[in-house]
Amino acid sequence: MAQVLEFKLPDLGEGLTEAEIVRWLVEVGDVVAIDQPVVEVETAKAMVEVPCPYGGVVTARFGEEGSELPVGAPLLTVAVGATEAPASPAPSTSSASGASSAGAPAAEESSAGSGNVLVGYGTGAPAARRRRIRPERVGTPAAPAPVVEPEPVPVAVPAATGEVNGQQGPVAVVSPLVRRLARQHEIDLRRLTGSGPDGLILRADVDSAIREAEEAARAQTRTAATEPAVAEAPTAVAAAPAAAERIPLRGVRGAVADKLSRSRSEIPDATCWVDADATELMAARAAMNAASGPSGGPKVSVLALLARICTAALARYPELNSTVDTAAREIVRLPGVHLGFAAQTERGLVVPVVRDAHTRNAESIGAEIARLTELARTGKLSPAQLTGGTFTLNNYGVFGVDGSTPIINHPEAAMLGVGRIMPKPWVHNGELAVRQVVQLSLTFDHRVCDGGTAGGFLRYVADCVEQPAVLLRTL
Repeated sequence: MAQVLEFKLPDLGEGLTEAEIVRWLVEVGDVVAIDQPVVEVETAKAMVEVPCPYGGVVTARFGEEGSELPVGAPLLTVAVGATEAPASPAPSTSSASGASSAGAPAAEESSAGSGNVLVGYGTGAPAARRRRIRPERVGTPAAPAPVVEPEPVPVAVPAATGEVNGQQGPVAVVSPLVRRLARQHEIDLRRLTGSGPDGLILRADVDSAIREAEEAARAQTRTAATEPAVAEAPTAVAAAPAAAERIPLRGVRGAVADKLSRSRSEIPDATCWVDADATELMAARAAMNAASGPSGGPKVSVLALLARICTAALARYPELNSTVDTAAREIVRLPGVHLGFAAQTERGLVVPVVRDAHTRNAESIGAEIARLTELARTGKLSPAQLTGGTFTLNNYGVFGVDGSTPIINHPEAAMLGVGRIMPKPWVHNGELAVRQVVQLSLTFDHRVCDGGTAGGFLRYVADCVEQPAVLLRTL
């Protein structure tokens, strides 16, 4: 007899209490192996494929795609041993005893599971619970009705994968943003042909489908308006005010909203800013990247140079590399710099963290920023790579803006914002000239320092931007 085991949403770590179902990877009736991923969920930190610790037949799924489940809620149920159940009645008692003796190890192995709910997290369930399976019950006529009959198993396999554009397989969509956009506008992704690599459905494909649907609706309205007999009813419907769209604050958007709201409510922040002549910094970067031979190396980005300037400035002004323990009413100065940098992705704004940035040079910081940025774009950042920052660098100049007043990334004490670098009139050596100018803004927690410290930090950063040779003192 098959035993039905319930698999619950595991603790995904980092204090997360819920997750949103992005995509089911199995259907009811599918046969799953131990540690096979069964569902893709999105937390406030990252997107994760959750493996099932049991092997057997899926008998039920809990929650639709787009719904949110708390940690500990049932995800699905699996009938363990259902695929090995005999199709004919058991033979004589002696032969049944022999069969149960031979099949005992296999039954125990299939029901034991791997103990892995998620890579890095164990189930914690004692093995003794799984020893209650007694193989001799397989032939017992008094057993209750099986949860999953043997027949549906082969039938359910083709049902597990729907027909997508005439082909068998799951919907080729990676981005949860694209899925959410399609759900909001009632677009059937299975009817779309992706323009991305290997038929991947991109946001542009969904936007195009939305426009086509809207144009079809407008054409239908125009056609109805030309018919006098039925013109009044459609007009009455069209005259009704459109309902406001309500978008749930969950996932990455919800986490950002919670953190920024907490920052505004708890931190008495202040902002100071300064314009700096970045001409010499850009020239130094061009010289670095043009070097060849023994002095050559990977290309160094402007963000990497600014990050290295930040670590040098924090060494001079450690007050800004701290946090406030409100319960103990203490300022906690942190020994190392874990530098966060803002990255905009399809899932929203994320802040990956470069660990031990104070021990790295510009080349090492640049390589780590490039690696983390690629993981962010593909949605593969782990929760650990998104937490633990002590200071954040925000390059909003990539959006074509000059200045901003950043909101501190709680529980940090400061954030440096960098605008776009563009040619502007500037007095240089007593003469008016066109120089590469950037605006720098520093938002800081006024509890950890006064304006003199914050101004000194920002002035040092500006001096390094204007005269990169200043950094030679700390090398």
